[in-house]
Parts: sequence; C-alpha cells; structure tokens
Amino acid sequence: MGWYENATRWTERHRFGVDAAGAAVLTLFVLAASAAERSYLHAPGWFALALCVPLAWRRTWPVASVVTVYTAALVQLVVDQSPSIASALAVPVALYSVTVNGPRWAHRTAIGTGLLGAVVVAGLLADRGLGTVEAARQATAIAVFVGVALLAVWAFGLVRRSRRETLAALRDRAERLEVERDQQARLATSAERTRIARELHDIVAHSLSVMIAQADGGRYAAASDPTAPERSLATIAETGRAALADMRRILGVLRADGADGDGAAGGSTGAAAVGVAAAGAAGATRQGASPVPAAPAALTPQPSVEGLEALVEQVRASGPRVSLVRVGTPRQLPPGAGLTIFRVAQEALTNVLKHAGPSPAVTVVLRWDRDAVVLDVQDDGRGAAATGDGGGYGLLGMRERAAVFGGTVSTGPRPGGGYRVHLELPSRLRAEQPPVPDAGTPVESGT
Repeated sequence: MGWYENATRWTERHRFGVDAAGAAVLTLFVLAASAAERSYLHAPGWFALALCVPLAWRRTWPVASVVTVYTAALVQLVVDQSPSIASALAVPVALYSVTVNGPRWAHRTAIGTGLLGAVVVAGLLADRGLGTVEAARQATAIAVFVGVALLAVWAFGLVRRSRRETLAALRDRAERLEVERDQQARLATSAERTRIARELHDIVAHSLSVMIAQADGGRYAAASDPTAPERSLATIAETGRAALADMRRILGVLRADGADGDGAAGGSTGAAAVGVAAAGAAGATRQGASPVPAAPAALTPQPSVEGLEALVEQVRASGPRVSLVRVGTPRQLPPGAGLTIFRVAQEALTNVLKHAGPSPAVTVVLRWDRDAVVLDVQDDGRGAAATGDGGGYGLLGMRERAAVFGGTVSTGPRPGGGYRVHLELPSRLRAEQPPVPDAGTPVESGT
C-alpha cells in the first residue's frame, strides 16, 4: 500500500480534525487577502467566518455545511453587491463536498443553486455598469466562467463519488463472498462428518456383528467339532483386518489433509478439504475392485456392487443361509452409486446377523431394470419382532445414502414373518447400451 492510500485512510479516520484544520487555514488566508484588497464594505471578518467555518463539517454534515455556505454567500452578495474571494473559494469546496459525501438530491440542488447564483452575479455586475453593452458582455463572460467552473467541480465530485461507491460495492461483495466461503466450508465440514460417520458405522457395525456371530458359533460348536474354533478365529481375524484396513483408508484421508495445519483452523480446513478428496475418490471408484485393500490406504478403491458376492460369502460363513441373485445386465453407475448399493446391502445383512435369530434364510436380489437399479434383501427370521439397540442410525444412514442419488429405501416386516429392505436407485439406460433382458430371468445366482 502506497503513501497516497495510507494518507487517504488516515484522513477518512480523522475527518473532522482534517476538515477543521483546512477550514482554519482557509479562514486565515481569506482574512489576510480581504484586508489587503479591502474588498468588504461591511464587517469582512464576520463574512469570512460565516463562509469558511462551516467547511469544518463538509464531510461529517455535508448538507448543513453547504446550506450554511450558500446562505452566507448570498447574504454577502446582497450586502456588498459583488462576489468576494471568500465566496469564490468556499462555494466550490462546499459544492464538491456535498457531491461526494451527500445524498443525490442535495448535490443536484447545490449545482442548480450555484448556477442560479452565477446568473445573479452577472445581473448585479450588469446593473453596476448602468446597462452598457460592454458591461453586459463582461457580466455574461463572468457568468459563463463561474458556471463552467461550478460544473467542472460538480463533475469532478461525481467522478470521485462514483469511485467511492464502486470501492464500497467491491468491499461489500468481498465481505459477502468471504462469509459465503466460510459458510460453504462449514457445510462441507458437516457433510463430510456425516459421510465419515456413516462409513464408520457401516464398517464397524458389520464387522463386529460378523465377529460376534463367529465367536458365539465357534464356542457353541467346540464341543462337537474341535476344528470349529479354529475356523471361527480365522474368520474373525480376516474380518478384523478388513475392517481395520477400511478404517485406515477413511481416517488416512483425514490425516493426510490435516497434516500441514495445526490447531483449530487447520483441523477445520482439513475437514472441509476431505469433502473434495472424498468426492474425487468416489468418482475414481473402479467397478469390480476387491474390497480387501492391496494398496496404500489413500489409494484403495471403494467397495461397489461387484463386492456383493464377497460380502454374501462373509455373512454366509457366519451362519445364515444367504443366496445372491442377479437379474438383468449390469451397466455403468454414477460415481458413488455402487458404494451406496454395497453399503445398504451390508447394513441389511448386519441387521440380519444381529436380529434375525439362529440360521435364517436370506435372499439378496440385485435387479437391473431399464430405469432403475433395485436391491432387495429379505429374510425369514424374527428381525421384525426383535428389540433394537437404541441407536437407530443404520436405517437412517441407508435412507440418506439413497437420497443423495434420488433413490428410496423402504423397510419393514414381510408378510408371513421376516424382514425386508428394498432399495431403488434411478438409473437411466443410455441409448448406446444394450437392452436389459427380461427382469424375470435370473442371470446369476448363488446358494
């Protein structure tokens, strides 16, 4: 910032002091010049004070200042029958000040009154010359000069006013953009926290449910099958490793984004940046990738519909009789939609492990319709009558995931017993894609 900008800021902060000092200097100059030229006929000191002192409030009270200066100039013109050096200096300063700092009606009235005063001055000078042609020419020239000078001062004031309004508008826009940026950052942070909470809930709840089921099954089967505990421990270890790898992948993104910052500000920035990173990771999800990580945590792809078979196998190893049926021709889904289908199926199977009772029969149907992808998970257990754990986040998380893509999730008891989770995501079939076969013909199934 240069010296001019610094000086401007300082004068803006000390308006009255600067204007009062300027008015005092102008008053002393006018008194000295008027005394030397003897241009006043009556009480020159009073007229100098009346014309110059109001300029001390030219920016704080611009309307009152210009009214006082114009009134004093008019009285002095009527008394002396001629303009003075005081009015010649004070009137343009007052006009400029009200143009820059006053309301629009005030500076328009001021320029109109000033031009009218120039005509009055010309008339007085013409009368003083007893109506001669030469006096009329001089009066006209003086009126034109005074009018042009006032118009020039007014135009310069309008330019200055326009620049001030432009700067004020830019400053206000910058402040509003800063507030909007902070709001967007807070919204992104909140959305990312919700997403991470949903991911952690699905991972932890499912993995713990599988591990608990394996531990209970291995303990009960130990008396009749000595190898059952070994198989259960192997499944528990594999499930724990997979869950730990998923958690490292999710939390590793947070740690990588917040590594460069410290304190509350750094944490907030890192959390806000995770939303962008997570969106990019979801967009880069590769269909068909295995959910078991074989790469660094930050580069591990998200699960998708191709991971349903491994998920079913994992749940089947815990006791339930799970069947997977695929209907229709798979096609490319929007980024993140495959993860949504996988997580909803995972949550539904987790609820089966927790609430359906011993050895339920479960059917997982993934159907590719022309305009939608449908996931249907049904069991014949006692989940509809089971008591929940009081959390209630699983069903809410499924609905939130589906809502992101304009889909719906319906849950509830089945007729004849059992429970059902039904997910439907809209998926328009592109013209270049092959048609979907008859929805009633299973393409692949597993038991």
